[in-house]
Amino acid sequence: MTKPVIGFIGLGLMGGNMVECLQKNGYQLNVMDLNKDAVEAVLARGNASEVKSGRELAEASDVVMLCLTTSEVVEKIVYGDDGILAGIKEGSVLIDFGTSIPASTRKIGADLAKKGAGMIDAPLGRTPAHAKDGLLNIMAAGDKETFEKAKPLLDVLGENVFYLGALGAGHTTKLINNFMGMTTVCAMSQAFAVADRAGVDRQQLFDIMSTGPSSSPFMQFCKNYAVDGVSDLGFSIANANKDLGYFVKMVEDLGTRALIAEGTSTNLQAAVDAGMGAGNVPEIFDYFRKLDK
Repeated sequence: MTKPVIGFIGLGLMGGNMVECLQKNGYQLNVMDLNKDAVEAVLARGNASEVKSGRELAEASDVVMLCLTTSEVVEKIVYGDDGILAGIKEGSVLIDFGTSIPASTRKIGADLAKKGAGMIDAPLGRTPAHAKDGLLNIMAAGDKETFEKAKPLLDVLGENVFYLGALGAGHTTKLINNFMGMTTVCAMSQAFAVADRAGVDRQQLFDIMSTGPSSSPFMQFCKNYAVDGVSDLGFSIANANKDLGYFVKMVEDLGTRALIAEGTSTNLQAAVDAGMGAGNVPEIFDYFRKLDK
């Protein structure tokens, strides 16, 4: 069977490595990104072309893949005058690998359906290194027929591909996952900061807590920074702040509140306001350690 032509927008650390994986597996690509060095790296590997607009990319591709930063950016790329929606072909599939607001995802899916195109939301777990090797965790959602159509491509990019049901369920699950993870990191980082202020040895605190049910990979990441000064969780405070904001908005759309998430969001926003947004999430320890009343 002829492999579908893929249009890919968003060649950051994750997206760029995903494109390299697709190229290694023999797929032809049309790519678009503001970072021209990232585009040139793709073109140098061959079997790829640069396009100038979402419309051009959609017209020239069978599957459109997005790996973008925010729902706002996704909507701009989709709905712009020269955007994806203007050029999408009947029978095409759009796959959003980013972390977006579920209500936005469902709106885009409905508008694509009017043009005979399908959509899958498929946010990612694991790291850019896993992306290069096709070993991502992929949380995919959408109607089952569209999912089955997209699954061979998802299997190229992911070691574990989870089907979660109706469109938006992938982004919902990713936001819940990130709420849990980032809240855990904030809580553990503050625990180390309070220990420091109270004169309790941080290494001893870790030794005690890690022997009980609080032990987790996230605790290890927090200890690596708060005790050893190693910042090795590759997820920025700014990205965590964005995702917690999306989680709070999603919960509001469900007609309720998430007070714990609101607390996490408030702390992440404060760290961003303090100029720490580019740092990895466990570095919020420094914010907590210096925080006065």
